[in-house]
Amino acid sequence: MERYRGFYIDVPLGNNAFSYDERSQKSIYVAPLEKGGLESLSCLAVSSKVAFCELDEGKERCCYGLKSFLELEVSGKRVYIFDNHNHAFYFWSKAIREGLFSKGALLVHVDQHKDMREPEEYIGSLENEAEVFRYTNYVLNVGNFIKPALRLDMFKDVFIIDSSSAFREDIDEDIVLDIDMDIFSDDMAYISFDMRLERIRELYSQASVVTIATSPYFIDQARAIELIKRIIE
Repeated sequence: MERYRGFYIDVPLGNNAFSYDERSQKSIYVAPLEKGGLESLSCLAVSSKVAFCELDEGKERCCYGLKSFLELEVSGKRVYIFDNHNHAFYFWSKAIREGLFSKGALLVHVDQHKDMREPEEYIGSLENEAEVFRYTNYVLNVGNFIKPALRLDMFKDVFIIDSSSAFREDIDEDIVLDIDMDIFSDDMAYISFDMRLERIRELYSQASVVTIATSPYFIDQARAIELIKRIIE
């Protein structure tokens, strides 16, 4: 059963909890999941529905996410593309259930932010897929989805790439690659664009499973989509 079929979160939970009482937009949209191959990249498009809303210096700022999430089979690897980064937790769990990687892999997290905050609660196991879905969407948010994965031993460790020095580190083992496209935001322009793109493409080639977040609050979605295509194609 496919859980991601397009739905709204209209309660102050998960990503919808941010500044909920202070904003007029009271719901966010979670897009449906489409499956395909490399040709399905052409389906990546910006939605007309709000995926993330927060107060920015006292002003309400609502951001459109993706029209659909993608699950791709590309050159022998599984690639998941979605907007808000907490969805990575569900797709990591899904990939483990399907035998695409084993618990204890190294997670390489390429992101402007570390996303290592503590969630309000931890899930006990990955056995109940419906519970993993609920936890991903109604407990986790864009900043706290990695520690639960580490606690459940999905990964033996996380290597965070958010600086010039981290981009230069050699990683000589099997990895799960997690990319936040805000690594290409204006705030990260102090790191050479070519260096970022080429290193991410190298890591992409190395990984068996790749999760990619377009992060609508932190980077223009059209630019994020354009750069995803440059990484994958």
